[in-house]
Amino acid sequence: MELVSVAAVAENGVIGRNGELPWDSIPADRTQYRERVDDSPVVLGRKTFESMREDLPGSHQVVLSRSERDYDVDTAHHAGSVEAAIDVAESLGAETLYVLGGAAIYELFQPHLDRMILSRVPGEYAGEHRYPEWEADEWECVSTSAEPGFTLEEWVRRGDG
Repeated sequence: MELVSVAAVAENGVIGRNGELPWDSIPADRTQYRERVDDSPVVLGRKTFESMREDLPGSHQVVLSRSERDYDVDTAHHAGSVEAAIDVAESLGAETLYVLGGAAIYELFQPHLDRMILSRVPGEYAGEHRYPEWEADEWECVSTSAEPGFTLEEWVRRGDG
């Protein structure tokens, strides 16, 4: 199972403020993000799941939470740990599990990731949620493309990960 983190990140590492993106919507980023994850399961924290209920991403949502509950969504599944989230995705026959946040979920999955797809948003923004730091020597940026309103980077973990 390939684990891939997908995030929009400001120059200062901020990814969110008060449960929202701290910058204006970037339509091209939203489009590439949705096209990437729509046919695969995604893992996200409960708060991120709740914030996206009106327009859930992915074919299935694996909600990583300490407390199990019914999400009233046929495609939503509970997982209590990183390993349980991977097990759920594997039970769905997935080859890739996309990690969509929030910050604590990104942090939990960081040591397990194979790839990171990062939309670099120009500017520095105020916000309490940041994308986790990573060891630069463990990763290689294999592609960068300038897009309308952001730069898309793909990072691959070097070696065995």
